[in-house]
Amino acid sequence: MVEASDLELVERTLEGEHHAFEVLVRRWERPIFSLAYRLSGSDEDARDVCQETFLAAFRHLKSFRGEAKFSSWLYRIALNAWHSRQRRQPAESLSLEEQAETRGFDPPDTDNALDERLLRDERAQLVRRALAALPAEMRQVIVMKEYEGLKFHEIAEVLGIPVSTVKTRLYTGLTLLRRRLEGLGFSPGKE
Repeated sequence: MVEASDLELVERTLEGEHHAFEVLVRRWERPIFSLAYRLSGSDEDARDVCQETFLAAFRHLKSFRGEAKFSSWLYRIALNAWHSRQRRQPAESLSLEEQAETRGFDPPDTDNALDERLLRDERAQLVRRALAALPAEMRQVIVMKEYEGLKFHEIAEVLGIPVSTVKTRLYTGLTLLRRRLEGLGFSPGKE
């Protein structure tokens, strides 16, 4: 059953073979969790979004018509789950700049392997913060393209927008991301 296509697994699930849906979950759990984590920046939120995604997918499996790829349909559900969580959670009390000032970003002076790892972790955290500060429509395009490796047409299908809009959101989002990082004293190309 593992070799079956997503569409075949959907059909089998609808015929009552619930094990087929378990195969779909195992197949798509990691990509959906990854998307949710990169959007939320929180392991707990990502787990919740992932769980909500698969519950909603199972409940609404009859509505999947196969016109789009199953993965596109599932990503759409995950984005909706993430948006719902965003609306329910209170906004951050500190701006991105205030968070950076509070935390600081001073690279260590030594070449120690531990220091290098800490520096990489600090950079990754700054990128996550800057990404989280972007408008949702830009953030989700950046995450799907740069982190999840989706193609422009796949992102357009998931979001239900033209490819040109995907490209515009990606370019604008990356430009804003670079500016935010530079404003924090971090340049993506800087070593």
